[in-house]
This record gives sequence, C-alpha cells and structure tokens, in this order.
Amino acid sequence: MSREDIRELQGRRLHKIVDYVYHNVPFYRNKLQEMDIEPDDIQTIDDIVRLPYTTKQDLRDNYPYGLQAAPQSEIVRVHASSGTTGNPTIVGYTRKDIGVWSECMSRCLTAYGITREDTFSVAYGYGLFTGGLGAHYGVENLGATVVPASTGNTEKHLRLIRDLGITGIACTPSYALHLAETMGKLGIRKEDIKLRIGAFGAEPWTEDMRREIESRLGLQGFNIYGLSEIMGPCVSYECECKHGSHICEDHFFPEIIDPETLQPLPRGQQGELVFTTLTKEGMPLLRYRTRDLCSLMEGECECGRTAVRMTRIVGRSDDMLIIRGINVFPSQIESVILSTQEFEPQYQLIVDRIDNLDRLTVRVELRNEFMTDLLPELAALEHKLADKLKSVLSIRAKVQLLPQGTLERSQGKSKRIIDNRKI
Repeated sequence: MSREDIRELQGRRLHKIVDYVYHNVPFYRNKLQEMDIEPDDIQTIDDIVRLPYTTKQDLRDNYPYGLQAAPQSEIVRVHASSGTTGNPTIVGYTRKDIGVWSECMSRCLTAYGITREDTFSVAYGYGLFTGGLGAHYGVENLGATVVPASTGNTEKHLRLIRDLGITGIACTPSYALHLAETMGKLGIRKEDIKLRIGAFGAEPWTEDMRREIESRLGLQGFNIYGLSEIMGPCVSYECECKHGSHICEDHFFPEIIDPETLQPLPRGQQGELVFTTLTKEGMPLLRYRTRDLCSLMEGECECGRTAVRMTRIVGRSDDMLIIRGINVFPSQIESVILSTQEFEPQYQLIVDRIDNLDRLTVRVELRNEFMTDLLPELAALEHKLADKLKSVLSIRAKVQLLPQGTLERSQGKSKRIIDNRKI
C-alpha cells in the first residue's frame, strides 16, 4: 500500500477502536471524559496525539480483566506476562485476535523466506508466554510443518533437527548459540543438518551475535519483535535486507516519544516506543508505553515493503531485565526478599551468559540472627529463596547468601544490577 492509503486505513481503524474502548472499557471512558474527548473527535491518525497514554501500571491496577473490552464469552485464549509484584499482566484474545496474530506472524515468516515446503521448529516456551503458541499458529497458518519443540531437552531437539530435516527454527538468540555448543558435544556438524532460517527474538542481541549464530548453524538469522500486551511475536520483523524491522502498522500504530516530556519525536530520533492496537478486540490498548528505546526509520526499504521500520532496541527507559526471554524487574526480587524474614533488604543481581545461556545470581544479605556455620541450614535457606523467586519470576536464579553488611552501601542510587552479558 502507498503511505497515503496506509494512513487513511489507520485513521479509520483508530476512530473505530477509540469508539470501541469508549463504550466497552470504563477505564478508557473515564480517561477520555476527563480530557473532554469523545470518539467522534478522533477522525484521522494525526488525532492520536490527543489520546491518553497507557502504562504497565495501568494494567496492574486493573488486574485481572479491568482493561478487557470483549465479553468473557468471546475470549478464547488468555496469555500473561510477568508483573513487578507477582501479579501477571493478563491479556485476553478473541478468535479474531488469534486470526490477526497468526496472519501477522505469517508475514514475518514469509519475509524470512519460509514456505509451505519448510519444516519449522518452535523452541520458544509454550504456555502463558506468548512466544511458543504465537509462532506455532503463524507456521500453521502459512501451511508449513510445525514441530512444537518448546524449551529444554536440547539433545533430543538436535536429533529431531537432523532426523526430520528441519529447515527453520524460532528461539532466543542465546538458545541458538546453546544449540550450536551442544551440536559440537554430540558430534553433529552444521553440514549434517538442513537449518536455513532462524527467527530470533525475546531478548536483545547484536550483529556480532547474528554472525556467530549464522556461521555456527549455517543459516540466515532474522530479528523478530513483539510484546504480550500488544499481541506477542509478530509486531515487527526483518526482511531479507536486514536493515530495520517492518512494523505491522495496519494493526499496531507506532510512535516515538521523549520518555521525560512524553512529547512525540520526529521520525529518525531515538526515544521510547509507543503502540496503539488498531484492530484488537480482546484487550485493545491506546498509546501503550513499551519502555523500549529505538527510532523509526526514514525512507522505503529495498525489499519493496512500505511498512515503517524500527531500529533495534537499544535499551529500556526503566530497570527491566530480559533473561532467557522473560521480563524480570528488580522490584519483583525485592518484594520477595522483603517478604522473607531471614534476609536484609540489601541485594545485588548479577547476570552472566554462560555456555550461551543467561544466568541470574541473586546475592542477598542474611540477617545476623539467622547466620549459622551449618552448611545444610544455609543450603536450605538458599533453596527456600530460590523457590520463592522461581514462583514469581518463572525462571530459576542462583542464590548467594552473604553476611549482613557485606554489600556496599551508597548515599545515592544503589548499584543493584551487574549485567556481564555482551549484548
């Protein structure tokens, strides 16, 4: 489509979605009424700047279904992303939402070169995380053969890649490198497998990592971007040019704003990425602040696609970490520590990449009255905290207990996070 046609379509869809949430989501109706805005005031895509922002905190405050627009009888699936205080962000999907998601995911796969002749392994986690089922339905919608490998059991997965002649894979970049490492241990050469395309996302990665993965697995690696609150994987995708990721902007309208002033920035300037869902029925969002920092690219792509492109995510405007594809907030860990009487509210998070997999270590001070020389008792305390963290974070962290007073105190902002990954 031409840019003019795209903007006309976006304007029509924006008006429709504003009218929809106004009449179906009390949260948005109250917000718009406070701003003296009615749905008929929003007629073109340029009017989007008049609408209120939505934040992660709004989703937490309205847990679980407060932002849901469709009646529960129309919700056919629920996914959830992590929350900072233990409450996940609940996202409901209608049957139409699942269809749009599948179609957008198929666009991504087609851009990578996947066809009906391919066999595609989905090695994202299945379940509440959107990665597994999101990619799965896209592969099926395209007509390729899907292998729902999920995560774990890497040796069995590699044998399937070899024996089934799997040609495509979706996983995190760090897991792709872990596959390459395990191949070496099993004596499987890249010449023994038929992998040719990888869809990598859910964590930040560099061009150097791309080259390493491509060299070791003998495939072409492509970036994919998404977030549960907006839809899941498929919000944007690279094409064969690998110069920015095309946004499915007929469904997800992007803006770049200054995270301090909240004012929109011109195309090409770096700022915080904001999305408005233009067609979503289950839980539509107006101007959702992703906290991801990037820019929107000028000019048309050589591939011929006219959808706007976004650069790689260069950081966050908050303190969130992405570890093995899972969103982890220090405040989540802090809330667990503060709820456990044995520990001081002094902690440090260390993130490493070992054997190409992310590892999280939580260093925490043990109160003097619970300090002991008995190793079994210390081990029991470590396991107790590790299990509590696992229930909140959905990933296992290594716990390291320290004597009270060990960690350096600061008069200013404490250095809570040490990220040793080269990303």
